Amino acid sequence: MPARTTKPSSSSAPGKPASKGSSKPAARKSATTATKTTAKPTKSATPSAKAPATKHVSKTSKSSASSTKRTAAKGATPAKGAPKLLEAMTGKASPAKAADGDKPVFAYIATLPQPQREIAERVDALAARTLPNLHRAVKWGMAYYGVGDGWCFSSGAFVGHVKVMFINGVTLTPVPPVTPIGMGKATRGVELESARDIDEVQLAAWMRQITSVPGIGGKKR
Repeated sequence: MPARTTKPSSSSAPGKPASKGSSKPAARKSATTATKTTAKPTKSATPSAKAPATKHVSKTSKSSASSTKRTAAKGATPAKGAPKLLEAMTGKASPAKAADGDKPVFAYIATLPQPQREIAERVDALAARTLPNLHRAVKWGMAYYGVGDGWCFSSGAFVGHVKVMFINGVTLTPVPPVTPIGMGKATRGVELESARDIDEVQLAAWMRQITSVPGIGGKKR
């Protein structure tokens, strides 16, 4: 009898159909999932990182601008119509008109910018405490002081400082260190750049010494 031939069973080679049907969908799914997973963090991270930085910079810029405005306001000269200060004496220290009395001197001091105004006020107050019967006047564009027997010393504002000048200052002990320009060969004084430079003890001693003899315009003793 002829031998029976067995037909290959459909289950004898399951590898090819199974691999074709199962591997491709699985790969597509994993690739899609991976793309979605990586894309989401990238989109959400970019705006969240930029937004706070932009806000922070704008706040800093605003605060810097406002502080600059405040600084500029502080640096402005408060005195309206303040005279233009000179480097040194050239005829007149300022446009202030000559006049006797306390009010003209106070008005002259009030027009000065800082720190010259504070220095001039301190010198004026020291003179008032030190010298009884103090007389004031504005002469040659600055404040002059005496005790009723002529003018003995002056206080004038210049660029960067106030000069306190003693007429016949060469006679003082010790002799003040500065020889002011345009104030006469015998005049000596000090230059004060801030109120901290005022040596009240020494200035008061010079004020007493210089008023012990007649000043300019006073009668000889």
